[in-house]
Amino acid sequence: MKRTLLLIVTAMTLSACGDEVGSKSWCQDLRDKPKTDWSSQNAIDYAKHCLLNNEVGSEQWCKGMDNTPKGDWTANQATSYAKHCVL
Repeated sequence: MKRTLLLIVTAMTLSACGDEVGSKSWCQDLRDKPKTDWSSQNAIDYAKHCLLNNEVGSEQWCKGMDNTPKGDWTANQATSYAKHCVL
């Protein structure tokens, strides 16, 4: 219970930091941005999340996280999971 509460509070705190990489709004913003302005990491993240229909917070993404051992999650993934899949 304490861990879930911590994840929720962390997610709410970080949600004000702009579009989350891989989220639906982030994908749309990147689509609107000239590709010459993309970093190589933008291109990698775009391919991973936006082209493969695995946007952060999507049902498919949440199921994938459910099947990933929690010990393998990054802090960002844990925050995103709490924000999109638990709430």
